[in-house]
Amino acid sequence: MKARSKNSKRGFTLIELLVAMAITTVIVTVLVSVTAMALETWNRSRAEIRAARQAKSMIDTMARDFESFLSRKGNAFEWLTAKSAPPSEGPKGNLSPNAIDLIFFSAATDRYDGKIGLDENGVPRPEDKGGDVSTVGYKLTYKDPIAGDDEDAYKTFVLYRKIVNPDVTFANILGQTSIKAPFEAAVNTGDTGADVDKEVNFICENVYQFTVTFHVSTTTTTGLKSVTVPVGKGTNSTEEFRITGSGIQTTFSPSGTGAPTNAQLKAGRLTAAEISITVLSDFGMQQMRRRGDLTGTKLAEFIAKHSYQYSKVVQLPGS
Repeated sequence: MKARSKNSKRGFTLIELLVAMAITTVIVTVLVSVTAMALETWNRSRAEIRAARQAKSMIDTMARDFESFLSRKGNAFEWLTAKSAPPSEGPKGNLSPNAIDLIFFSAATDRYDGKIGLDENGVPRPEDKGGDVSTVGYKLTYKDPIAGDDEDAYKTFVLYRKIVNPDVTFANILGQTSIKAPFEAAVNTGDTGADVDKEVNFICENVYQFTVTFHVSTTTTTGLKSVTVPVGKGTNSTEEFRITGSGIQTTFSPSGTGAPTNAQLKAGRLTAAEISITVLSDFGMQQMRRRGDLTGTKLAEFIAKHSYQYSKVVQLPGS
């Protein structure tokens, strides 16, 4: 009679299963942590790239407008007005710390929707009615850029740019002692409305704040001086800055040793404009809409973590 062979196979012991489970848990934990870190880095990089693109779009557009800034001396007309006017609304009461309503004359290259000069056949474009002096203006508001003011869940800080073509500029805005009201009322041929914050004038969203600092060159008793004049509501800023045919109009008073007087500043020449903006990431904007505890130091830390700052100095043509 044949003996029954002993089965050499055996199962795992409880200790072996526990050890395997512990090793697997450690590996999974490490993988989850690495994946979470990678996703966070990817999301932050993506947010930074998107914010950078928006900021670049805005700054490049404004820089082109400033590079062809136009003004004339020896008259009583206004050529540029910049006034501190941050939006009166914000998510959970968090208002923009600064923004300006900015209007000036420029030989903007996108006048008549870019259909300027001659077409491909050398024939004058009917849209171009001659002239190159357009009026451009910038305004920051807090609203839904798509549906208007009704959808609170999608409101954000939106920057708008309105351009008024040369024919309308010549007929209604040039030669005025104050250009704000005629600019805001001006309508190009084919436009459906005059409001600056129309959807068609959208240029950039999530712009938490933007400031323009004007560089003025003036002569003092000790020689030529360069003065920076930020437009804003701070103690070292001015709430309004204007260029007229008779000079610079501002209440800004330079300080420091050898600083020019207010009269010397008004007689100075505008040489450059420094554009400075803060753009919130999409995630930062969403959190600001939801959280009601962002005040003081906590708000400053939140903005520092979820926003990106960009600036550019634009040299202006002689004025």
